[in-house]
Amino acid sequence: MTPLDTQLLLTALVSVLLLVALIVSRIKMHPLLALLVVSIGVGFATGMAPAQIVKELGNGAGKTLGSVGVVIALGAMLGKILADAGITEQIAAAILKHASTRMVPWAMTLVAFIVGIPMFFEVGLVVMLPLIFSVAQKLEGQARFKGSAYVYVGVPVISALAAMHGMVPPHPGPLTAIATLKTTVGPTMLYGFLAAIPAMVLGGPLYGAFIAPRMSTKPDQGLLDQFTIAAPATGHSRPSVALGVLAALLPAILMLVHAVAEMLLPKDSAALHAASFLGNPLIAMLLGVLFAIVALVLVRGGDMEKLRDALGASLKPIASIIMIIAGGGAFQQMLTSAKVGDAIVHLTQQFALPPLILGWLIAMLLSVSTGSATVGIVGAAGLLAPLAGADPSLNLPLLALSIGCGSLFFNYANHAGFWMVKESFGMTMGEATKTISVVQSIVAVVGLVMVLVFNAVAPLA
Repeated sequence: MTPLDTQLLLTALVSVLLLVALIVSRIKMHPLLALLVVSIGVGFATGMAPAQIVKELGNGAGKTLGSVGVVIALGAMLGKILADAGITEQIAAAILKHASTRMVPWAMTLVAFIVGIPMFFEVGLVVMLPLIFSVAQKLEGQARFKGSAYVYVGVPVISALAAMHGMVPPHPGPLTAIATLKTTVGPTMLYGFLAAIPAMVLGGPLYGAFIAPRMSTKPDQGLLDQFTIAAPATGHSRPSVALGVLAALLPAILMLVHAVAEMLLPKDSAALHAASFLGNPLIAMLLGVLFAIVALVLVRGGDMEKLRDALGASLKPIASIIMIIAGGGAFQQMLTSAKVGDAIVHLTQQFALPPLILGWLIAMLLSVSTGSATVGIVGAAGLLAPLAGADPSLNLPLLALSIGCGSLFFNYANHAGFWMVKESFGMTMGEATKTISVVQSIVAVVGLVMVLVFNAVAPLA
């Protein structure tokens, strides 16, 4: 550890505290403005030139908008089409018809588990929001329900999506760790699925049942109206639920095909290139929207002008969410460019811990400090790769899983996912911390416990 490392760590800590203060204090600064102000402060505090600060702000915001913002916009359009066609309403009614109030979180966990196999966390949440809101709104109408129905239904979804994102290939994080550590996909995937189950249960239905009665969270009414109010019935018959489910899950299906193709097909095959293109989140979501337009509107004689107006209106409630997420991307980029991650690596080199725990700890510290789970995984895997190659007694699939679990811990204000959950559900900073930050911490810790249990039972892969 050098004095510069200490300065960088203190800068990262102070920047997060200042960000929270600007948003929750009497100043009540808009999150986008607060994120930009703090990001600029980090740049000056770490000795960046003004021109570099501007460049990093643009790169961070632009990169996040490119990877997440457009997908969120397409997801909002898809959700609007499904809502206006009455599909979301029918699916929500079917879930509540076949599941008691106590079993609803478990049903939502299962749906999110399936959706989350191929989808990034943010993409999966966009796809699930209409169903979350529809089910929660129906639960809210029951007089005996206490607390926030949106938290009760949403927390299990957040837990399942997070667990799949960090633990199970073909998500980029686990795949990156597998490639760096030179291990194999099969055992890592099996361990990941087994570890994800208790993590999802504890962080989802069980924690959700505990926290929901203590919260009164409710999303913005405009967002609720967009995803839950179906258009008035016309002379045309409603599309079948099966067709609506296919439209909703088509992006996930395309991404899953891509994931399977990556594992089974040669790297240079034309089929793999085609699957990679179609399974890209942006392309998959676009195709999902186009399919929904054709299958749920055009073939049923829908009014295209009304559809265009509806799709335009669907972007208004999420515009603020997208821009705040972009601000989070700028903050993350600034911390990464300031080399906070290097300071964390130097800090962890002072510890004498078993590799499985050390991998989790390094990934956790890098993710929390830089706001990027990918940085956490890449940094931890790269640091431990020499040890992995030199120690034949080390279970490499479990090390990859441990690193993936660590990257999930305490998703907070420098993570895009934090702002997406906060703004989508209309939460305060404290409420968002009690939900996504705590949920992902539970998932990360349970994942580590499962890694240590698996290693005790089968130390070699």
